[in-house]
Amino acid sequence: MGEGARAKVAFLGLGKMGRGMAGRLLDAGFDVAVWNRNPAPAEELIARGARHAATPAEAAREAQAIFTMVSDDNASQSVWLGADGAATTVTAGALPIECSTVSHQHALDLAKALRARGLIYIDCPVTGLPQAAAAGELTLLVGAEAGDLDKARPFLAPLGHTIRHFGPVGAGTVYKLINNLMGAIQIAGIAEGIAIAEQAGLDMALVREALESSVVASPQVLRHAPRMIARDFSNPTFTAALRHKDARYAAALAETLRLELPLSRAAVTSYERATDAAPDDDEGRIVEVISTPHPRD
Repeated sequence: MGEGARAKVAFLGLGKMGRGMAGRLLDAGFDVAVWNRNPAPAEELIARGARHAATPAEAAREAQAIFTMVSDDNASQSVWLGADGAATTVTAGALPIECSTVSHQHALDLAKALRARGLIYIDCPVTGLPQAAAAGELTLLVGAEAGDLDKARPFLAPLGHTIRHFGPVGAGTVYKLINNLMGAIQIAGIAEGIAIAEQAGLDMALVREALESSVVASPQVLRHAPRMIARDFSNPTFTAALRHKDARYAAALAETLRLELPLSRAAVTSYERATDAAPDDDEGRIVEVISTPHPRD
C-alpha cells in the first residue's frame, strides 16, 4: 500500500511475544506506534520504522487497531483505562485487540468499559512460541462477534494463518486459559516423573530415550523432559510466574462454573512454589523445586 494509505496501528507491550508480533505488523506495511513500560525493547522496532510512543495514550491516538500483549489483568487495566491509557485517546470505532492472557472476568469487564466508549473489543490471545510470533505463525484464539472479527482480519492476518473463532467476547480467553492450565498440569507432571526417576537412581539418559518414544510423548514431554533432565534452561520461553498466573485465572473460572478440579488446584500449588523460588526463570525449573526431597517426619 502507498505511504499515504498506510493504516495506523498501536502495539502496547513488547515482551518476547509482543516484539515479534509488532515486527510482523511493520513488515505488513502498517504504520506502527509502539509502547513498552521499559522503552529498551522498542529500539530494534524503531530502527525498522516503528514510531516510539511515550504512553499508551500517545500510541493509540488515531490508531485504527490497538494491540496489547501485557502480563496480566492489572497491566491490561493500566494500559487501557489508566490515566495515560489507550482508551483516553483512541477514536470511536477503532479495534482494541487484547492478545494478552487475562482472566475471563477481566475480558468481560474490559469489553464492557471499552464498548461504552464506542470501541469494538476483541479478545484474541494466542498460542505459539516467540519464534512463531516473529514468523507470523501464531494461532489466534478469538472471542468476538462475527462482523467485528471480519473488521479485524486485515490486522490479524500478519500474525498467523490460523484463526479459531470460539464465540463472543471472552470465548477466546476461556480456551486460552484451558490450554495453559492443561500445560501447567502436564509440565508439573513431567517434573514429578523425572524427580521420581532421579531419586530412584534410574539411568536418566535411558529415561529420556524411553519417554521420547513412549505413549506419553506429548509435545510438552518432547520439549520439557530433555531440558529438565539436563537442567538446561538456557533458552527460556515462558516464566514460572506467568504459568502460575494463567493457572490461577483458569482455576478461578472453574470455580465460577462450580467445577471441582483437584488436578488444577494441584498445578496452581506447584507453580506457586516454583514462582516463589524463581518467578522470572523458565517454567521448566519447576523440576528443581519438585525434585528436592522433603525431610521425613
